[in-house]
Amino acid sequence: MTDEKRRPRPAAQYGPTAEVVAANVARLRKARGLTIYGLSGLLEKAGRPITPSAIAKVEKQQRQVTVDDLAALAVAFGVSPAALLLPLDDDPNHRVEVTGAGQVPASSAWAWASGRQPLKLTPGREEAELLEHQLNGLPSSQVRMRQQPLWRALQVAEESTGRLLRKSSVFVEGDDEHFADQVHQARRALERVAAELDHLESTRAGEAADLKRWAEDAKKPKGEDSDGPSVD
Repeated sequence: MTDEKRRPRPAAQYGPTAEVVAANVARLRKARGLTIYGLSGLLEKAGRPITPSAIAKVEKQQRQVTVDDLAALAVAFGVSPAALLLPLDDDPNHRVEVTGAGQVPASSAWAWASGRQPLKLTPGREEAELLEHQLNGLPSSQVRMRQQPLWRALQVAEESTGRLLRKSSVFVEGDDEHFADQVHQARRALERVAAELDHLESTRAGEAADLKRWAEDAKKPKGEDSDGPSVD
C-alpha cells in the first residue's frame, strides 16, 4: 500500500452555516418534543432515513447534512429550510455569519433567505441587482407580481411598520421624537398602499366598462357604430 493510500482522509470542514444548522436541528427537535429516535422514525417514513446515532452526530457537528437531508428535516419539522439555515433572529442591529458572505445584518440574512432581496447590494446598483435577483431566483409569476406598484408599496409598509413595532417594544426615555417620526413614516406607507388599492380598483372598473362596451358593439348590426346607424 502506498503512502498516499495510507494517508487518512481530511476531516470535514464545518463552516458557520453548518454550525447554525446543527443548533437548529437540536432546537427544532426539542421544540417538537422528539427524541433522536422519534425524529429518525419520521425521516424513515418520509423516505430519507437517518439513524438516531447520525442525528446525534449532526447536532454535535460530527456529521455533514446534505441538501436532501436538509429538505427532509425541514419537512419533518414543518418549517422552511431557512429555519434551519439561519438563527431565529432578524434584528437589523444584530449580525449573523453566513458561509460565503461573512457577517451580515440578521434582517438582511432573512430577507435574502425568504427571496426578497440579495444578501448584499452594491451602492449605485441596487435596482439592477434586485431585478437580477428576482429574474434569476423567482418564478416568472412572482417576478411580475413584485414589479407592481402595489407590491412595492406593501413591502415599504411592512418594513416601516416592522421598524415601528420593534421600536414600540422597547421604551427609551427621550426618544419620543424618533418614535413619532417612525409613526409618521408608517402612516405614510400605509396611505400609499391604500392609494395603490384605489388605483387598482378604478383600473379594474375601467377595464370592465371597456369590455362591456366592446361586447355591446360586437352585437350591433354590421355598419352601425356606437352613435347610431351610419348614413351614406
